[in-house]
Amino acid sequence: MERQEIGRIAHRGHPVAAPLSDASVHRLLERQLRRCPNSSALDLGCGEAAWLVRALTMHPNLQAIGVDIDPAALDDGRRAAERAGVEGRLALHHADVREFEAADSFGAVLSVGATYAFGGLLPTLEAVRPLLAPGGTLLLGESYWEDGRPTDHAREFFGDDLTDLSGVLATLRTAGWWPIAGHTSTREELDTYEWSWTGSLTDWALDQPPGPDRDQALAAATRHRHQWLTEYRDGFGFVTLLLRPAVTA
Repeated sequence: MERQEIGRIAHRGHPVAAPLSDASVHRLLERQLRRCPNSSALDLGCGEAAWLVRALTMHPNLQAIGVDIDPAALDDGRRAAERAGVEGRLALHHADVREFEAADSFGAVLSVGATYAFGGLLPTLEAVRPLLAPGGTLLLGESYWEDGRPTDHAREFFGDDLTDLSGVLATLRTAGWWPIAGHTSTREELDTYEWSWTGSLTDWALDQPPGPDRDQALAAATRHRHQWLTEYRDGFGFVTLLLRPAVTA
C-alpha cells in the first residue's frame, strides 16, 4: 500500500483531513464565503474535496475548483460531490499545486494542512497571492509546535520550518498577510482527529483477509498511535486562519 492510500483510508471517519470538528469547519467556511467577491473558490491540495463539497452545499451560487496530486482522492471527491448533488459546480484537477495556473482569480482560496506540498508556508503564500481576487481571502491551515524544541520525528513529519504559533503569525506578517479570523484546534479536536485516523485505518484492516495490506495497515496505525502519544501529543498544535493580503501601492 502506498502512503497516499493509507492516508485516504485513515481519513474516512473524519469531516476533513485536519484536526477540526464539523462545527469548526462550518463556521470557518461560513466566515470565508460571507465575503467571497466573485462566488468562486479554489482548494490547493484538496484531497477528497471535503471542504469544497461542504462549501458548495452551503452556497448554491458558488463555483469551485480543487487541485491535488492524488488521482484516487480526486475520484473520491467526485463521488462525494455527486452524492451531495453539487458535481456540476465542481471541477477537480490532477496536478501538482506548484504548477497550477488559472486564467481567472478566485474570491476564496483554501489550503488547509497542505503547505508541505508547496515546500513551506512562505512558498504557499507566494503561490496563492496571484490567484486571489481583490477583496478575496485565503483559508490557511498550518501546524505549529506549542513550546520547546520539536522532536526530530515531528520536524520530519510536519516540516523543518515547524515553529510556535507566534512564529507562524510573524511569518504571515513579514509576508504581508493579515488574519481577520481564525481557529486554534482544541485538545478535543486534536485527540479526536488522531483517534479517528488510527481507528479508521485499524477498522479497515480488520475487515481485510490476512495478507500484506492488512499487516501494513495495522502496523501503520500502531506506529502512528505510538508516535502521537509518546512524541508529539503534548507539543503539536494546528491553527486555521482566514487571511487577507496587504494591498500594495
